Amino acid sequence: MVQKNPQISIIVPTYNESQNIVNILKSIRENVPKGISTQTIVVDDNSPDGTGKIVEDYISNIKKITENTIDVIHRKAKNGLSSAILNGIQNAKAETIVVMDSDFSHPPQIIPKMIETFKQYQCDLVVASRYITGGNIQGWTTKRKLMSKIATIIAKKGLDVKTKDPMSGFFAFKKNIIQELNFDALGYKFLLELLVKTKGINVKEIPYTFENRQFGSSKLDSSTIIDYFKSVWKLYRHGKIQATNEKRNSVRFFSKAARFFTVGASGFLVNYLVSMLFTAGLADFWYIHANIFGIMASITSNFVLNKIWTFEDRDFSRKKTLSQFGKFSMFSSLGALVQLGMVFWLVDSHDVSYPLALISAIATAAFSNFILNKKLTFKEKLWN
Repeated sequence: MVQKNPQISIIVPTYNESQNIVNILKSIRENVPKGISTQTIVVDDNSPDGTGKIVEDYISNIKKITENTIDVIHRKAKNGLSSAILNGIQNAKAETIVVMDSDFSHPPQIIPKMIETFKQYQCDLVVASRYITGGNIQGWTTKRKLMSKIATIIAKKGLDVKTKDPMSGFFAFKKNIIQELNFDALGYKFLLELLVKTKGINVKEIPYTFENRQFGSSKLDSSTIIDYFKSVWKLYRHGKIQATNEKRNSVRFFSKAARFFTVGASGFLVNYLVSMLFTAGLADFWYIHANIFGIMASITSNFVLNKIWTFEDRDFSRKKTLSQFGKFSMFSSLGALVQLGMVFWLVDSHDVSYPLALISAIATAAFSNFILNKKLTFKEKLWN
């Protein structure tokens, strides 16, 4: 008898998940509704802890149930999460594909809700969201939550993504929506690339609670953050090529404002991390001195990104660039004085925690900096 294709393919990328992988495979099997055939695809990046071999042994020991199969793809190197997902998609036999992590941060109990959402709303993409009503995050530090929020703001404002949680790693989609699309598979957020390159599809978000892993270690490191910014830049260029020309002054104004604030969000992260580094990392500086280092680093990174991206100025002649940097630094410094004053006032006078005071102070100067730099640094008309 010819075996029918499964109704759902579940892609589970892994790297050093030996402590989680068997339990997650069991949980997936237990939670998929009866009568729905599944293909679970484990894509392993040559895990040193033998994750791929554990999956092979598990497959050989379980009963052969025709409607629920498990496949494992052994990759030769650690080539990134997005490329692992793409590799899984290429081997998926079902028309509905679920993507999830293997460390229980994405609870398999949500899979039936995804299936039901497809039936109820006839949508193309279901996103398990941490940032809609009913969604939540458990077990993250304040720093990790802040980084996630900043990355989400960059994605939504810089790439014009409407989904509340475009950084989710837990989602399901109909395979037909990616036909004839080319994916860069750069970085660790495949969903973001999917959303940018499939404009106009019907997306539905459902809430879930993200729970931090109990076993193994997080894959988030500096290289992951760098890959994220590379991915955002590529997706921005993709959107610019595909988009129609911005003809109205208001559209151009708000488009550049969005880019400026996106750059500001990245500078926010640079400012915060450098400031915290000099208070609790490399040195035990007074928080005001540490904040000065953070401001200097963010001003420099913001100038370069705004010149290239926001205002699309490719003239890097020495005289012009130095003049622009001087003006940009001057206007940023005015905001920095306000920032320093607010930080000192909030921390010393009102006992506000330093991280919260820092966030409030940085946010205060953002809009005035945009107006001044647009008009005086990069010589553009205000309303365009």
